[in-house]
Amino acid sequence: MSPKQVVFKKLSRDKSVAVYMAKRDFVDHSDFVDPVDGVVVIDPVQLKGRKVYVMLSCTFRYGRQDMDVLGVAFRRDLFLVTRQVYPEMQDKEKLTHTRIQQKLLRKLGDNAFPFFFEFPDNLPCSISLQPGPSDEGKKCAVEFEVKAFCADNQDEKIEKQSSVRLTIRKIQYSPDNTELAPLADMTFEFLMSEKPLHVKLSLPKETFYHGEPVKANVEITNSSSRNIKDISLSVEQVTNVVLYSNDKYVKSVAKEETDDSVPAGTTLKKEYTLYPLLAYNKDRRGIALDGRLKHEDTNLASSTMVKQEVLKEVQGMLVSYKVVLRMIASGTVGSSEVSLEVPFKLMHPKPDPVKDSEPDDMVFEDFKRVYLKGVVYGDDEESPTEA
Repeated sequence: MSPKQVVFKKLSRDKSVAVYMAKRDFVDHSDFVDPVDGVVVIDPVQLKGRKVYVMLSCTFRYGRQDMDVLGVAFRRDLFLVTRQVYPEMQDKEKLTHTRIQQKLLRKLGDNAFPFFFEFPDNLPCSISLQPGPSDEGKKCAVEFEVKAFCADNQDEKIEKQSSVRLTIRKIQYSPDNTELAPLADMTFEFLMSEKPLHVKLSLPKETFYHGEPVKANVEITNSSSRNIKDISLSVEQVTNVVLYSNDKYVKSVAKEETDDSVPAGTTLKKEYTLYPLLAYNKDRRGIALDGRLKHEDTNLASSTMVKQEVLKEVQGMLVSYKVVLRMIASGTVGSSEVSLEVPFKLMHPKPDPVKDSEPDDMVFEDFKRVYLKGVVYGDDEESPTEA
């Protein structure tokens, strides 16, 4: 049986406008970003002489929507562009950029009209901070949305009944893996000890993929008079909210506490395995996640890859990861903590290249938005029963 092209669709409540899109994830390839394209189908009777517009937006949210202006609630549009699709400003052929648009226009008839947007190269990828079980209101997030609506002009208030909102994601895959292997090598000296403690922490590679275990190699040469105990390793996710408040969230997303010890005058060489997975961090407030369309395809946020010419502040949130090694050096004159860390990247692998062909058959699937437990929907949003 030949494969079919899945096309996502969503219809406004008054049935005046419907949106059809062939994908919901758009990839940032570093040198270019996948364009956002689709088709709008109108009902001329329901339009009642109004025009149809399509809007693409990237929004940074911080705090709850119900907070007053002087609270911590904050929203900023990082990117917003609106285009009129009906009545047509140009011929359909000039506005049709992809083969899937051509197929949809043929299939959906004369009341179908194409739309096409290109992302600027300075926008962040989709990301959100996981709310706690008792949190209400909008989470902290960078979100992308396509909205189609009917109005006499693009500046008037959008009627909920005559609009369609679709949350999409901008994602990034891992660049070609470098030969770089993160390594930290440090010597510690202690009071009343003639010889030092030497610690080395290394990873086999710089980039790990979501779901892949992180293997850390530890070498401890304890020439000091201290005894080393309580050795632990953790993967820490560091999230900097750079656009609004410079808040910093440091969360351990994987940890291994061991009974290993290194008495004075001995050595230890061992490999430890850590599992940084969202499955072990459900309902933990402040964990950064990749933007979500449905709960089962969510994962820990990917490492932020910032292009050299782009201001970090425009990115909204910056995410990085590190493996941290901690231990206690105990002696007759007291104990002290010794720590060492190495950075690494956590990302999605590049998918295999797709064949330069598309299936002739199409199957339409409702574009459903995920409704998160504890989220309060504003006047301009749909509730779960209204999807």
